[in-house]
Amino acid sequence: MRGLMIALLVAVGFFAAALSIFTAQHALLLAVVAFLVTIWTNGALPLGVVSLLPLLLFPSLGILDVNAVASNYSKTIIFLFIGGFMMAIAVEKTGLHHYFSAKLLSLFPNTATGIIYALAITSAFLSALLSNTTITLMLMPIGLFLSENIRLKVRFLLSIAYGASIGGIITPIGTAPNMLLLGFLDEHQLTAPSFGEWMVMVSPVAFLMLLFVPFWLSRSVKDECVKEIITKVPLLDATQKRLIWILGALALLLLVNTPIKPYYLGLGLNEKLILLGFGLLMFMPRIGFLEWEDTRDLPYEIIFLFGAGFSIATAFTQTGLAADIAHKISFISTMPLFWMLVLVALFVSFSTEVTSNTALTSIALPIFYEFAKDMGDDGIIMMMVATIAASYAFMLPIATPPNAIVMSSRVIKVGEMARVGVIANFAGVLIVAVVAYIFWR
Repeated sequence: MRGLMIALLVAVGFFAAALSIFTAQHALLLAVVAFLVTIWTNGALPLGVVSLLPLLLFPSLGILDVNAVASNYSKTIIFLFIGGFMMAIAVEKTGLHHYFSAKLLSLFPNTATGIIYALAITSAFLSALLSNTTITLMLMPIGLFLSENIRLKVRFLLSIAYGASIGGIITPIGTAPNMLLLGFLDEHQLTAPSFGEWMVMVSPVAFLMLLFVPFWLSRSVKDECVKEIITKVPLLDATQKRLIWILGALALLLLVNTPIKPYYLGLGLNEKLILLGFGLLMFMPRIGFLEWEDTRDLPYEIIFLFGAGFSIATAFTQTGLAADIAHKISFISTMPLFWMLVLVALFVSFSTEVTSNTALTSIALPIFYEFAKDMGDDGIIMMMVATIAASYAFMLPIATPPNAIVMSSRVIKVGEMARVGVIANFAGVLIVAVVAYIFWR
């Protein structure tokens, strides 16, 4: 109850403050969003419950009608996520993720620096395919086991959390902000990157971050404090081998379906249907690996979270609040593109530290869209920069689920995460802006 009362006080405070510069409707919308973000953050209500509240609050307060809100919970992009997560459940059920993690860990030297790189890269690779929350939970016991030295434990845990956030951007289904961007672009009839195009565009960002962040974490560590890591890779059974063939077929289909500029070759298939089709294939007799009972592990609360995010973005657009905010910060549009990208990444990365990266993305996208719609392809690049920067928040536990999970180990102090994470934040801002400016245009 205390968390709800705090959220109400925050909402009232936002409403009173916003009335001085916005209309009453816009101030009310900001108050509702502040209320939602606060209870998302303090856990006063379950995530799924909070994510369904826009269905009740927006129509009741005259912000959007119920049909305009409800349609956001059934966008086609959500079915891409559902298909991808069915594949992820199959990977977990067969234990294939254990094989991948052991294989990757075995490739690095048994030193503190080697293990920091191994944990970060393993976490990043698996988080591109599976939930970064799941991967962080899976790898955290390894990070805690490898050393009795508290300083090393901290570095190992941070490498897992940061690697999960870094890797989540590699695929469109890797993390929630990516999905929000694709859904937003689809709703506004803007050309979204295909699955393959997305991976080609963002891979340099992830690669550079995976070079720098483990290096930053491993400075001045002592290797003699590390236990002998088990690097024996388990043998694949017939079920796991069959799943690898299916995953390979999916990767090949996505590859040949990716349009190649400037020729725009490709099969032209709908990627949402491809992912959903392969997800449903997981239930086929003699082919798949799942029973319907396995769908209990689907993260329905995240599906509702997407709906809430899309609803907030729709409310910002349809009420004109996004245009109003964009007008108030219109000086951004006069800046050179590179510095605009830096400023956008800087704003999003550090703003995300005090709220959910999903919630912030839903608020930021409609605002930046007001600039983007007059910028052509550069506008889409700016929105991608904002989306990726939302995942690259490394200072505080509130910012991302991996940060919160490793903080729950009680080994890391908030101040220590902030001191290490602030450099990673600035590195992320610079790398995203530079890669976007040089390679994405």
